[in-house]
Amino acid sequence: MAKARQEKEALLRADTFTNAPKVSRRTLTKEERQELVKQAEAKNKEAEKLANTAARGRFGRWWARLQSGPDKVTWGMAIVALGVVYGDIGTSPLYTAQTFLSGQGGIGNADREAVLGMLSLVFWSITLITTVKYVLIAMRIDNNGEGGIFALYSLIRRYGAWLAIPAMIGGAAFLADSVLTPAVSISSAVEGLQTLPPLEGLFNENPSLTLMITVVIIVVLFMVQSRGTESIGKVFGSMVLIWFSFLAVVGIVNLSNDWTVFAALNPVYGIQFLFSPHNAAGIALMGTVFLSTTGAEALYSDMGHVGRGNIYFTWPFIKIALVFNYFGQGAWILANNRNPEYTTMKTLNPFFQMMTPNVRYIAVILSVTAGVIASQALITGAFTMVSEATRLNWMPHLQVRYPARTRGQLYIPVVNGVLCVATLLVLALFKDSEHISAAYGLALTITMITTTVLLAVYIWHDRHRVGAIVFLLVFLAIQFMFFIASMAKFLHGGWFTMLLTIAILFVMYTWNEGTKLERAQRRHMQRQDFLPTLEKLHGDFRIPYFADNIVYLTSDNIMKRLDTDIFFSIFADHPKRARAWWAVSVETTDEPFTREYEVENFGTNFLFRVRIRLGFKVSQSIPAYLHQIMHDLSKTGELPQQKSLYPKVDADPNIGTIRYVLIHKALMPESKVSARGALSLSVKYAIRHVAGSPVKWFGLAPYNPLVEVQPLFVSTRRPPRLKRTERIDRDEPITANIPPVK
Repeated sequence: MAKARQEKEALLRADTFTNAPKVSRRTLTKEERQELVKQAEAKNKEAEKLANTAARGRFGRWWARLQSGPDKVTWGMAIVALGVVYGDIGTSPLYTAQTFLSGQGGIGNADREAVLGMLSLVFWSITLITTVKYVLIAMRIDNNGEGGIFALYSLIRRYGAWLAIPAMIGGAAFLADSVLTPAVSISSAVEGLQTLPPLEGLFNENPSLTLMITVVIIVVLFMVQSRGTESIGKVFGSMVLIWFSFLAVVGIVNLSNDWTVFAALNPVYGIQFLFSPHNAAGIALMGTVFLSTTGAEALYSDMGHVGRGNIYFTWPFIKIALVFNYFGQGAWILANNRNPEYTTMKTLNPFFQMMTPNVRYIAVILSVTAGVIASQALITGAFTMVSEATRLNWMPHLQVRYPARTRGQLYIPVVNGVLCVATLLVLALFKDSEHISAAYGLALTITMITTTVLLAVYIWHDRHRVGAIVFLLVFLAIQFMFFIASMAKFLHGGWFTMLLTIAILFVMYTWNEGTKLERAQRRHMQRQDFLPTLEKLHGDFRIPYFADNIVYLTSDNIMKRLDTDIFFSIFADHPKRARAWWAVSVETTDEPFTREYEVENFGTNFLFRVRIRLGFKVSQSIPAYLHQIMHDLSKTGELPQQKSLYPKVDADPNIGTIRYVLIHKALMPESKVSARGALSLSVKYAIRHVAGSPVKWFGLAPYNPLVEVQPLFVSTRRPPRLKRTERIDRDEPITANIPPVK
């Protein structure tokens, strides 16, 4: 008897040799409690500050209302906004005027009419596109604080199925441009090192050095994305503040000699020069002007990262600095358009030439930093766009991490890796910024056009129909000119952007079509449909247990029903009898540290629907949480005791064996589905295979989960009936009707 007891204890003490997936008794970790305490203290301080401010009169009450709404402004996040949002806009002064002079045939052809015309077009493009369209109009239209074309589509998709077309096209174009921006901005900034006299010999001896430095910077930039945009933004924010201050000061220094260039604030100068015979570039001039607005779409997409109020607070400073710098470059061009030193220069960049040599060193260093920051703006925007596309079921559900304190700041490992590889591919194909710039911007004009269409639809249904028509006509006219001008670069590199856009669009379209087909066949069973059969199987002792607990992961969050896929998985082939079946769904909440669960047992002790709600910063350790739930239900008597005599992987002797099952769908060969539908499903399943599966996300890989494939139950074509023939012995030679050999 004593020997048997010792053997039993030895078997049950398997957890001394391995670690069971246990959970703590507390619902928050020490770090999480400290973080919540800090947040509570910050809120209390903010509340006290607002209370004191509100007592100071009308302005104080206005400020208190502002700080309690969605337009809240904080100094810390304002600095983050500078670093995350404005990088792409901040690099445009580096090459806009240079491209203008190249199109005019050199500085000698840039007379007062041309300079004032260019400055007028730049100023009013920034004012109308960036300030009016995006800052004043688009940013007022958000989806729970999130911006971007997909968030906008989510608000208006109920007004028509056709709206998915411009949304998909615009989103694909934005993601394509997210690949090109890091390549062109960083490479152009690094190439500025070649203008420094001490480094000229080094770069001449090593022509590929610029490319190598660019590759290193890009790889490092993508590696630090996992730390979150808040930590990156704080570092970059200070640099952007210095950069735009530098832009303003340099511009003002050159303006001090000729303030008359501010006559270009009159839009007539721009319109006259655009259609003037002295405009050597023709309509392609608008492609140059467009470079000054390239960061506007990223500004809208990054709104969820930093908050709308912080962008409102910082944008006036950004625009003033840009205007001073552009107009300062214009004043320098007018002062030197007859200078023989510059009229014979092959490549002239007014941005660097208008500075003294000593200041130019600072400019090159800051421009390299600004190029990195410009890339950051597009990368964070791409994360937001993919996250929104996932919610719309236009892309696979990827693993998302939230490294910062707010849910708006996210990191998607798969997207980060794809962007990094694609950006390095662009560098390998085009080598330098001159060739990359030929492909740059074309896709973004498409995004701007589609965003305009969606904004107009929203304004129309918001009972401002006249305003919607005016908005649509004005901004489409401007942006179509940008598009036509950008198409001039199609054969010189724009083809790559369009090819990339089409590839991303193909992924989104096929994933959406495949999802529609799958949802069309999805069925659910009510309690009276599945319970009698499951109850009979549970008590059928002729069938051995497949496992003590069989756990199915499902995307269905409704607790009172069961997915037919789960039901047929239990009864497919040999019935999977178990002591308990579990259908588990996982929901991510908007709060950071939520840990909750609900259970529906349908009045049984063998079938459980579980909904686990986890905060967006909580690790989705499903095995550990399921063990806790099983222990909780065992203590309350809802789940019968499952003492496990033999050791098992999870080393938990108080819970029986657990088998996780994931169900994938497959199209049957005889399915009655169009060729387009079959292609969409095939592409979707291929993408899902590459993107990864919930096995990894939920930490199930160590527990040997079972992945089942079930047919997709769309209608099928009935093949013709076989005709029975008389049996022929294949082993005997057939000689009938064979003529004799002569």
